Amino acid sequence: MKVLLVNGSPHERGCTFTALSEVAKTLQENGVETEIFHVGNHPVRGCIACGRCAALGRCVFEDDAANQLQSLMKSADGVVIGSPVYYAGPNGALCALLDRVFYSSGGAFANKPAAAVVSARRNGTTAAFDRLNKYFTISSMPIVSSQYWNGVHGNTPQEVLQDKEGLQTMRTLGRNMAWMIKSIQSGWQPLPGKEEQIITNFIR
Repeated sequence: MKVLLVNGSPHERGCTFTALSEVAKTLQENGVETEIFHVGNHPVRGCIACGRCAALGRCVFEDDAANQLQSLMKSADGVVIGSPVYYAGPNGALCALLDRVFYSSGGAFANKPAAAVVSARRNGTTAAFDRLNKYFTISSMPIVSSQYWNGVHGNTPQEVLQDKEGLQTMRTLGRNMAWMIKSIQSGWQPLPGKEEQIITNFIR
């Protein structure tokens, strides 16, 4: 069992990393392997709606982290995506990557447990948290919850470590993620069936 934790901050070991590390530590304590993937601080392409991913099964562009991230997410049993809060939303570069990763995946993430983690100096966490969760809900991914919305507060990693409630929220998330993955793999129930997708454009 393995969970991929995505650090969507340009800072490799900043506040978002600190929050994800608390989740990862708890997952490891519960017998789940972890990997933290840093999206980096290099330029990221937005989707150009070329449609080539339908045939390729990946994004046509190979000059950023999108296809590597897609591959890692496909192989993981669970996914946690973390981001700093910018203007009450996630990092724009992260969203540009996620747009392409999810769109090009062809539904490969369905039934894979997922969670979002956000980090802010003060406010905007719930709006950013909501934005990230939309990637999961459109992809048939069960969302793993915690005891509060999954956010930490602080302007530096040292300040995040003082956010005792935020860190506890991360640990609860780690335990819940481990429980859900183990429950799914124990085979309590078969995965749900899937209907052929209906797309309605609301035009006459």
